[in-house]
Amino acid sequence: MKVDVLLGLQWGDEGKGKIVDVLTPEYEIVARFQGGPNAGHTLEFDGQKYVLRSVPSGIFQGNNKNIIGNGVVLDPALFKAEIEALEKTGHDLKKRLLISKKAHLILPTHCLLDACYESAKGNSKIGTTGKGIGPTYTDKVSRNGLRVGDILHNFDEKYEAIKSRHLQILTQYRFDASSLPSIEKKWFEGLAKLKEFEFVDSEHYINKASREGKKILAEGAQGTMLDIDFGSYPYVTSSNTIAAGACTGLGVPPSGIGEVYGIFKAYCTRVGSGPFPTELHDETGDLLRDNGHEYGSVTGRPRRCGWIDLVALRYAIMLDGVTQLIMMKSDVLDTFETIKACVAYEIDGKQVTDFPFDVENGIKPIYKEMKGWQTDMTKMTSEEQFPEAFRAYISFLEKELGVHISIISLGPDREQTIFRK
Repeated sequence: MKVDVLLGLQWGDEGKGKIVDVLTPEYEIVARFQGGPNAGHTLEFDGQKYVLRSVPSGIFQGNNKNIIGNGVVLDPALFKAEIEALEKTGHDLKKRLLISKKAHLILPTHCLLDACYESAKGNSKIGTTGKGIGPTYTDKVSRNGLRVGDILHNFDEKYEAIKSRHLQILTQYRFDASSLPSIEKKWFEGLAKLKEFEFVDSEHYINKASREGKKILAEGAQGTMLDIDFGSYPYVTSSNTIAAGACTGLGVPPSGIGEVYGIFKAYCTRVGSGPFPTELHDETGDLLRDNGHEYGSVTGRPRRCGWIDLVALRYAIMLDGVTQLIMMKSDVLDTFETIKACVAYEIDGKQVTDFPFDVENGIKPIYKEMKGWQTDMTKMTSEEQFPEAFRAYISFLEKELGVHISIISLGPDREQTIFRK
């Protein structure tokens, strides 16, 4: 049985958590393959709202297994807070959540280094969440990291060695590390909570399950345009958010990948710094933000908003090998008289449709305008109820992107989801 992959096609915040939750009954295993607690997946059902940081979004349905894969970076303190919040709502995760021994740990000093490095950039800040993600991946790549499996082998000695090295760096930057003891206290309390869960060799677990015919869904965080290699560098995250990241983040061979679900919003958003060709600095942008409640589920930061960018979407679909598209937040456009979609860029007087190396300077989006549907779709339960203008928008997108839109979301609740044949 091949592993299906679900990931975002824009700059994150596409609504992946909701769709993983909706699809979970079809799968026996849901595995998160990259990212850290800087990525928040919001789920709403039965009148409740949940925000997950590191726990896979398949945790709420059925008796399936959920795995935090080796490509994830994990902060024990934030993990403890997340688990305890879920336990208060009656969800016991100990029998259903497994953690890869090869997942890297975010240390207290990683968070300090994150703040230190961002401060040192001056006016060239990336817009990091300050959760220590970048420094943790840096240590991973430079072969200085600490992994979950190290908890079982001479942990204190390894921890102190890395902490000492980090403090030397902070001293060189003259960064105030006086908050470290209080951060460490919560971190070690989180480590004790982490030890209550089962650690596994996730690559063996997943491949064995695949051979046994079990259905597996790989869940990504952030979005394709934040990929460390192919995103809008340097304003990107520190991991591979594309479909190939599922192979390295879980130990799945390329031949083992099945369906690739690509999720996108009916418009565009971005958090933090970085290029955003279709960003709107006007009342329309404000209306998109207000209608879509566009504020970070973890950080609370307001998201930048703009029209859908089909140049970037085609690029993401190519990189990921998307087989099915899922459109989120279509209802946010319900009140607009006119809808716009960027179909090309104008660069130095020339029209281009391939996503360029530099998207930060000199790009003018070329838009196609369409008639809005001006209909409240949030209570619709079937495709037959769609207004004609919305059907035209769907057809236009499918023609431009070359992939069928199989699922459409009309609101945050799991019930506000329509499957298309």
